[in-house]
Amino acid sequence: MGRPDLNRRQLLGGLGGLFVAGSFGFAALGTGADALAAGSQTRVRYWNLFSGGDGYNMIAMLDAFRKSTPDIAVKDSTLQWGNPYYTKLAMAAAGSRAPDLSVMHLGRVAGFAPGRLLDPWDMDLLAKYGLNEADFNPALWKRAVIDGTLYALPLDIHVQLCFYRKDVLKKAGLLGDDGRIVPVTSTQEWFDVLKAAKKATKSGLQTLGLHANDQNFSWWFFVAFYQQLGGTYFDDARTQVTFDEDKATQVLEFLRQHVTDGYAQAGAADAEQFINGAPFTWEGNWSVPVYNGAKIDYGATPLPPVFGTQATHAESHSFVLPHQTDRSGATNEAAHRLAAYIVKNALVWAEGGHIPAYRPTLSSAAYRKLTPQNEYVSAMDHQATEPKVWFAGSTGTLASRIGPVIAASNLGSAKPDATARRMKSVLEELLVMKNPMDGRTAAQGGAS
Repeated sequence: MGRPDLNRRQLLGGLGGLFVAGSFGFAALGTGADALAAGSQTRVRYWNLFSGGDGYNMIAMLDAFRKSTPDIAVKDSTLQWGNPYYTKLAMAAAGSRAPDLSVMHLGRVAGFAPGRLLDPWDMDLLAKYGLNEADFNPALWKRAVIDGTLYALPLDIHVQLCFYRKDVLKKAGLLGDDGRIVPVTSTQEWFDVLKAAKKATKSGLQTLGLHANDQNFSWWFFVAFYQQLGGTYFDDARTQVTFDEDKATQVLEFLRQHVTDGYAQAGAADAEQFINGAPFTWEGNWSVPVYNGAKIDYGATPLPPVFGTQATHAESHSFVLPHQTDRSGATNEAAHRLAAYIVKNALVWAEGGHIPAYRPTLSSAAYRKLTPQNEYVSAMDHQATEPKVWFAGSTGTLASRIGPVIAASNLGSAKPDATARRMKSVLEELLVMKNPMDGRTAAQGGAS
């Protein structure tokens, strides 16, 4: 399965991206070439996977860098999201044709053979351009470190959110005095909220957009609620599976109930239904520009803590240095300078929905004024992430193997307890498999 909601993000996200980039005085469209730096002496080749609104916002930041740093030419290339991107990046790094800088989901770093296909960041160069470990959330920074060495520079976290229509919830009596959704702390409270919201919803619309038949969303939502229960996957040595079938079954039953009770429609156009008046949809924060562009009155919170503990699924866009046999000199320093600039000047990126990794931006008055971002910014402190193993990460082997199993449970073609047993079996299979990038198992991978 390809990128979640790719067409929606391309068609609707473009409008949101233009709006966001324009609001910060940046040009929303760039050439992708180095025309702004015709007399440059140093050129940086940069690969990314951003399309739609994300693509417009990244181009805006790149053009701002070009204007502020005319001695560096940036040649940026946008490749197809997902495994096609990672396959091409791996081949380029292995074949001495790697770009100087690229984007990678943080969950994929452990599987990208750090030290062979990725080069470490030069901490002195990062410090020279104003970045230090203290500038980042500790949990986020720790995920970027492999065997004591920094192999990824976080740009953001992007999280799964509970978007809600304020007009419908007000009619249903589900808004607090602060204009936000009433707190939910248990599964019973959540289904009570859905029941009340359904009564206030226009005929023909679902109550909750759940992406019940999508393997990626199914996996992401499971990760969030399973970690709300304190569930784990492997021991610290990555030699034993610690997956809790009982906790997994609880989560699977919870997810399935949304479909069996008629609150979610499998295969529905979730974003469009939300725009047309459905009270809830669970989406990634990348949908913020879409809903802003639709001019609807809405809010967004982290996924509800129905099992008592805050945890919402999070991934991170990060910068990496694909392996080059001769990485050094002015080009390498320029790659560090470009990455540091974008991380430190990512307010336009944050307005596009992502939570900035750079703490000074995260705590800035300008960011705190953004809505609904200021409603879900707390997600930085309760990230539910995939295990740090070679087969995890966005569109990785883990999601492609387990996601369809969860979706089958959501749709009723497999029982939750049987699904939990199948999930554990898949984890046991993957734990002893060798990473095709370097021929090592998770226990041998050194992802500490």
